[in-house]
Amino acid sequence: MLSKALTPQPEAAVVALGDPVSIELCGKHLINGQWVSTPQTFESMPVSGDKYTFFVGTPACIDAAAEAAESAFWSFGYSTVEARSQFLYTIAERLEAKRSLIVELGSDETGLPAPRLEGELSRTTGQLRLFAQHILQKTYLDARLDEAIPDRTPVARPEIKMVQRPIGPVAVFGASNFPLAFSVAGGDTAAALAAGCPVVVKGHSGHPGTSELVAGAILEAIHFCDVHPGTFSLVQGGRRDVGERLVDHPFIQAVGFTGSLAGGRALFNRCSQRPNPIPFFGELGSINPMFICPGALSTRACEIASGWVASLTLGAGQFCTNPGLVVVPEGIGSEQFCAQAVDALSTSPPQMMLSNSIAKTYQENVAKLLGMTEIEVLSTSSCSGRHATPQLFRTNAELWLSQSSLHHEVFGPLGLIVTTKNADEMIAIARHLEGQLTCTLHMNPEDQDLVHKLLPILERKAGRILANGFPTGVEVVDSMVHGGPYPASTNFGHTSVGTLSIRRFLRPVCYQNMSDLTVT
Repeated sequence: MLSKALTPQPEAAVVALGDPVSIELCGKHLINGQWVSTPQTFESMPVSGDKYTFFVGTPACIDAAAEAAESAFWSFGYSTVEARSQFLYTIAERLEAKRSLIVELGSDETGLPAPRLEGELSRTTGQLRLFAQHILQKTYLDARLDEAIPDRTPVARPEIKMVQRPIGPVAVFGASNFPLAFSVAGGDTAAALAAGCPVVVKGHSGHPGTSELVAGAILEAIHFCDVHPGTFSLVQGGRRDVGERLVDHPFIQAVGFTGSLAGGRALFNRCSQRPNPIPFFGELGSINPMFICPGALSTRACEIASGWVASLTLGAGQFCTNPGLVVVPEGIGSEQFCAQAVDALSTSPPQMMLSNSIAKTYQENVAKLLGMTEIEVLSTSSCSGRHATPQLFRTNAELWLSQSSLHHEVFGPLGLIVTTKNADEMIAIARHLEGQLTCTLHMNPEDQDLVHKLLPILERKAGRILANGFPTGVEVVDSMVHGGPYPASTNFGHTSVGTLSIRRFLRPVCYQNMSDLTVT
């Protein structure tokens, strides 16, 4: 039952897939197929365009959404892969139908340029379709069968089969830096639905209108595919107690999160401290180091520097794969690299950041480095308000190894170049890295000896290793790994991108002497 503090509204009318789209924001939460209001409201803070009023989430909203998700699991969790595949396809189609509205409002709310959001929406719908196709193959079930051996002595062997089964309702926290690809219908939600798990999303207060539009598309897919309405709910941003209740609710069986290390670690600890601990799949942060080997530096210093600056400043550096650290051998090649990087940054304009708080934190991190007399300033310019300007600093391996504060992610277009005297110092830096989403090697054929020494170390540090490229841009394919050792993620055995991400929301179940059982 809904709490008395909630006011349910009539269900939205079923929208045929060919109908034109015309939506006005209601500012409400979507819970069990109904748009629900709550006593308090907040106002959105868009970069441009109109402000809208939204209802503040409450623990009672979470209770209602989690209870609906548990009810939905008994049908959705045991639905056929064909039914879930059609559901995912339909969500993608409804998002495409609303493309212009979603991109326009998303750009107003976040300040992200329309082309960036166009690409992010295409990635989101492409991911839904990829998962829809993948589950039809049923390989994700990892089914295994050991046939019975009734005449084995001294003891007969029973038939034993194993298959992956959905775990139950999943909580997803919307991300600030990806209002589409890692939020309401993003990777965590798509993976959970593909697995057969209902989802409760806590929307991010930085883009509540975009979240509502996406939730509306999912609701239309629920109606069209005749899916239990509790399969998906959206509770708009609220106080801290809303997120805490979502993690604590006994019906929630796993949590997906993309965000800051501090916020993610707090939620991770809370998941572990529950009476029945649950997995927390958090993607928390990474400096994504690039190692430039001597051979590559001697022949391609300027080329690599230009590519690095483009990657560093992309989206105001607000990507989890932003390459914030470059390790280079000292010498002429290093000087050429730095000069080219400074020249490339000189034409980089100020960029809007996702929120005032993110911009303030970036400015504070810049000020800390400017205050360190041991750090050389290669390029800097003032930034204020919600804007960020690129910053470039340089130090040596000895100082970097001794200053752990230099090992942490700075969310924004800030680059740190670390020069090394020899291969041993480069290897030492690799050994001192924390867990990373990515590590990159720029190398020529003559660098193979050094690469062979670095590669075993980097394999233990990162989920994805690149050669002669740049880490921004994560392909949504079967073989992608977007994760890594802590603090890059809280569960290094999994990925938040690619079809393997579905496995996060499954667990193996063994069936003995149940030969007539068919698992879908």
